[in-house]
Amino acid sequence: MKNEILSNLDNPAQLERLYRAGKPTFKREFKALYPGLKDNALAGFWNERLNFASEEISWGTGKDLVFVIIASLLAGVIAKLPAVLLIDEEFFYPRNIGFVIFPVLSAYFARKNKLSTGKITGIAGATLAGLIFINSLPDARNSDTLLLSCVHLLLFLWSISGFAFVGDNPNNGEERLSYLKYNGDLVVMTTLILIAGAIMSGLTIGLFEIIGFHIGEFYFENIVVFALPAAPIAATWLTQTNTQLVGKVSPVIARIFSPLVVVMLVIYLAAIIYSGKDPYNDREFLLMFNALLIGVMAIIFFSVAGTSETTRSQAEIRILFLLSAVTVLVNGIALSAILFRISEWGITPNRAAVLGGNVLILINLLLVTAQLYRVLSKKADLTGVGKAIAFYLPVYCLWTIFVTFLFPLLFGFK
Repeated sequence: MKNEILSNLDNPAQLERLYRAGKPTFKREFKALYPGLKDNALAGFWNERLNFASEEISWGTGKDLVFVIIASLLAGVIAKLPAVLLIDEEFFYPRNIGFVIFPVLSAYFARKNKLSTGKITGIAGATLAGLIFINSLPDARNSDTLLLSCVHLLLFLWSISGFAFVGDNPNNGEERLSYLKYNGDLVVMTTLILIAGAIMSGLTIGLFEIIGFHIGEFYFENIVVFALPAAPIAATWLTQTNTQLVGKVSPVIARIFSPLVVVMLVIYLAAIIYSGKDPYNDREFLLMFNALLIGVMAIIFFSVAGTSETTRSQAEIRILFLLSAVTVLVNGIALSAILFRISEWGITPNRAAVLGGNVLILINLLLVTAQLYRVLSKKADLTGVGKAIAFYLPVYCLWTIFVTFLFPLLFGFK
């Protein structure tokens, strides 16, 4: 894009088209070019535009607010369906909890990005297919494949929301990284909203208790059930209309915790040897080991997602490289433990799902680690690290589709 920017410095309309075609890429490339363009008046204007950060909180348009309110009410109604239609909660929520939030978020991004009718139809069709399939599975409460399908369906719906988020740039790595950053910002903002909501709820119930009204049960069944799904919707609206609000929080948190996690992992691996515990014969330990792996992967992803717009020191790159390398070791131990359990006790749906997930994560980690090593060797820049993550995300999406829709059939609903 650098050459296109340079060749269109005297063409404001074409620069605007380039900007709208890929905002993160345009911003990054322009920042790299600007030191040599300071004498150009149009370049000076674009520099001010790209670096302007409003100090005021934007509440969007009236139509945006109405959409968010309607979306929040719709999510609350979906969450209340078991009580309204007398559906068994143990049947409804494990299968349909993802449909409370993700379709609404997909609709929000589809509206925001003005997606074409064809893409909206595709998003709606994929969501509907998941809804029909998961609710058509036999009501086998102890089925491993049912549980795996329900869990991976959440990731499938998350992927659909990501497709709506990237809009007309599904193959743009920067847009995919932006989706990861959005998820980090969403967690931060949703947590803040929930904390504030919990304080308000406690005060409300307490004040009514003082004057003799015991509203606790009514409040949780009719207010909280609408407020909980509304929190991530409101958080999405706030983060998308005010990118300066928490845009730097998740990368900063990741930067703080990256060195701490490296130290923790090294000590933890040493403690495993000392304790005598191992994931080869202890199933619960293996599950916790994999949960640890996913948590560390999230820290790496959010750390790298913030590198595309900021310059990192060599020390920070080394920390990320060490974190990736140690996580590869942790993944290798987990993977060997899974293969050992399969060789000893045979294949099961759970072991197959964990094996596949670990293999995919290991490949992704190796790609990220290799790119970080190239950055340390000054053979590549940080954008390559982001691409190693961004262009691998569809692989995870395909795996979630495989587990969600095919595992119950392959393993006979066991």
